[in-house]
Amino acid sequence: MSAFLEQLPVRAAALKRRIVFAEGHDERTIHAVARLQRAGVMQVILLGSQPDELRRAVDAAEGDGDGVIVLDPARDGRREHYAAQLFERRKHKGMTRAEALERVSHPLYFAAMMVATGEADGSVAGAAYTTSDVLRAALWCVGPAPGIETISSSFYMVVPPFRGTADPEVLTFTDAGVVPEPGARQLADIAQAAVEARRKIVGDEPRVAFLSYSTKGSADGASVQRMRDALTLFRERMPDVAADGELQADAALIPDVAARKAADSALAGTANVLVFPDLDAGNIAYKLVQRLARAEALGPIVQGLARPCNDLSRGASVDDIVHVACITALLA
Repeated sequence: MSAFLEQLPVRAAALKRRIVFAEGHDERTIHAVARLQRAGVMQVILLGSQPDELRRAVDAAEGDGDGVIVLDPARDGRREHYAAQLFERRKHKGMTRAEALERVSHPLYFAAMMVATGEADGSVAGAAYTTSDVLRAALWCVGPAPGIETISSSFYMVVPPFRGTADPEVLTFTDAGVVPEPGARQLADIAQAAVEARRKIVGDEPRVAFLSYSTKGSADGASVQRMRDALTLFRERMPDVAADGELQADAALIPDVAARKAADSALAGTANVLVFPDLDAGNIAYKLVQRLARAEALGPIVQGLARPCNDLSRGASVDDIVHVACITALLA
């Protein structure tokens, strides 16, 4: 295991966060909650009907059911308060008070409202619910961070050494899960959010490459120009962050190639944040690297929200849920 993965629970535990899990009916979530609770990584809040059964399930997974806060959204006394807040946020879109009450009775919305009100520091869901369901609840209840208009995601790829280092590296792939065809301003949003998230999650200095099939004018086209424009916008917002584009992936990642293709690049082949031109490219790339290079893929980590509400792949393992929960704690 990489040092990054080994340190995730240690770093998360030091923060003593309260993380709410919306999918108490999911067996993988129960086992992840039990592991996190047993290790003292965070204060776990678990949502679902029949709280006594959920506590017994946590006990059976070798956790301490009495040490987990278990809430039933459909019967919890906070529903009216949450509904009033959601109604105020969404009434301009036609939501009624009755609809708001119905929404917050659902675990996804109840969890997101716990985060929005500060009663939880972050939320994790998506093992059973779809990404669109998870993001809708987060957007309606929490909303975007100041200065960010585009909610997006990143995968944190723990890859084997490939640049002459002895240890695995962590690369940010963005966006690989949310925005299908981003424009230049959206790409700048995505890059900005990825930089801010990486500083909390990995703790190093981000080095951003705007990727393309072209390197520094070697080809042209609409998508190439879009990446150039995105770089310009990004540099206006974050002038102190090393960034370059448009770059092919090898010129972004390999110093020898960068020396030949982009000798004046500020990155010099040492990028650690890769901004993809569209969702097709980002999603295909992360899955190829995951399967062919046997990289560990953590995510999708939602970025750009005012408070962290993270999504899971529906194929997530217990390890995946634990990792994403720890990352959520670091983002809070």
